[in-house]
Amino acid sequence: MEKQRAAIAIQREAARKQAEIVVQAFGSQRTTVTADCDPIPDPYASALLGFAATTQHVDPKLLRAVILQESGFRPCAVSTKGAQGLMQLMPATAEQLQVTDPLDPRQNIEAGAKYLRQLLDKYKGDLALALAAYNAGPTAVDAAKGIPDIPETREYVKAILAITPPAPPQTPTPRPTGN
Repeated sequence: MEKQRAAIAIQREAARKQAEIVVQAFGSQRTTVTADCDPIPDPYASALLGFAATTQHVDPKLLRAVILQESGFRPCAVSTKGAQGLMQLMPATAEQLQVTDPLDPRQNIEAGAKYLRQLLDKYKGDLALALAAYNAGPTAVDAAKGIPDIPETREYVKAILAITPPAPPQTPTPRPTGN
């Protein structure tokens, strides 16, 4: 049991350091988020991320980067704008995705992954636009016909793409010619 506590303490410190690095690199551009709880342990986070990523066909590294940026893996995080939980779901989005408890890590990650998948589909796989819509809302992205000129949103997209750059375009595999 003592080894588990020590491992959790190490993971907590690693998550804190990662969050500090992001803030130092890109400044504190996020809406103020308060969280009076510890980050969820990495093995638990990895299991939840793996399930949600597989179910929604989203890269688990992308989900991890979004959560790191949004809440620093603190499930009780609430922003001044009302976004809640690990993936900082707005109440209307949580309701639309049938989330009954937005502070529940499993529900929050599954709904956040589903929403991110919807945005990726809407923007035809354009990760930067999907991330901008996740942060500022699809209405703002559609009105701007691209990433809105909102400093927080631009920094948000930049920070996440620095952690999980978009995959290179797939080159079609040549088909055998039957010679």
